Parts: sequence; C-alpha cells; structure tokens
Amino acid sequence: MSMRRRTLLKVIVLGDSGVGKTSLMNQYVHNKFSQQYKATIGADFVTKELQIDDRLVTLQIWDTAGQERFQSLGVAFYRGADCCVLVYDVNVMKSFDTLDIWHEEFLKQANPADPKRFPFILLGNKIDIDGGNSRVVSEKKAKDWCASKGKIPYFETSAKEDYNVDAAFLCIAQTALANEREQDIYFQGIPEAVSETEQTGGCAC
Repeated sequence: MSMRRRTLLKVIVLGDSGVGKTSLMNQYVHNKFSQQYKATIGADFVTKELQIDDRLVTLQIWDTAGQERFQSLGVAFYRGADCCVLVYDVNVMKSFDTLDIWHEEFLKQANPADPKRFPFILLGNKIDIDGGNSRVVSEKKAKDWCASKGKIPYFETSAKEDYNVDAAFLCIAQTALANEREQDIYFQGIPEAVSETEQTGGCAC
C-alpha cells in the first residue's frame, strides 16, 4: 500500500459582495459559470484535490459573504487558514479600496503566528467586462498595493471566460503548501466524504 501523504489546506476567499468570489470557485472546482448572481449567506466551502510534486493536496476553499461583517462569522472560521485570497472587481474602485480592511481584519481574526509572512494572494476579477474598457483599477495600481503588503502574488482573472483561474489557484495551493510545510502541521487520513460536500442542490440546466 503506497503511503502517499495527503495534505488538507484551508484557503479563505475574501472580498466585497459581488466581486465574483463564488464564480471563481465554481469555475475552478466545477468548470461552471452562472450569469445569475446569488449572494452567499454566511460561509460555504468547496474542495478540490490536486497533485503537487509527490503530495496529494486537498484544497478546502472557503467562500464568505462579502456583505457580512466579519465578526458574525466567528474566529473559528479563520483559524487554521493556510492562505488568504483577496478578490476585487477591476471595474469597481470601491472593491479595491476596501482591500486594506479585508487584509487587516483577516490578520486580526485569524491571528497567524507570523502576520508579516502569512501568505496572501490578490485576484483582480472580471477583466472580461466591456473588453476591458470599463476597468478603473490599473494593473500597476494593483501591483503597487501588493508590493506594499510584502510582494503578494497578483493575478488578473475572469471567472466567466475561465481566464487565469487555474493558474491563480495553483499558485494559491503552492503558496499554502509552502506555508503549511513551514508550520510542519500535517493532516493525514482526510475522510473521503469531504468531496461530497461539493454537491449542492438545484438543477444543472
């Protein structure tokens, strides 16, 4: 029996309501995009397994309700996170301006051992809208923000067009894995039932 090590990585996705957090996750995990907007209530998660080097990694990606205040979700939601993904809409300046608040609140709630080195990744979503003519946040502005936060990796994505989604989440997984290795906390014997949580109701029409 092969003893391939399995690792569970907890990833938290944060950002304003409507920036496309759920759409990005659904595109990555299910290769599906829906035009219908449905606000996330509270928090939900999906899982995806991938192979990184010799490691079988289970990404547990937590989606939050952007319109909710953090504190209502409780500290337990953030505790044990291996990576935090911040998402904004390149066409909405307010969603970019609130990144500082999401960043600070996550660090406050998750309380990582080394806040300065905790891995964040920034995604600028919805670059497909209007052929890019309606964007108000430049790539340079986003990269400058990332540099000010300790050189956070940055990806421009489109959940609708499936642009850069896989690349972004692969980077997220690798970054989370590197952080998890540093902490030397390993989860073994992840129950197979975890993947069943992906199943959600509703017709697939």
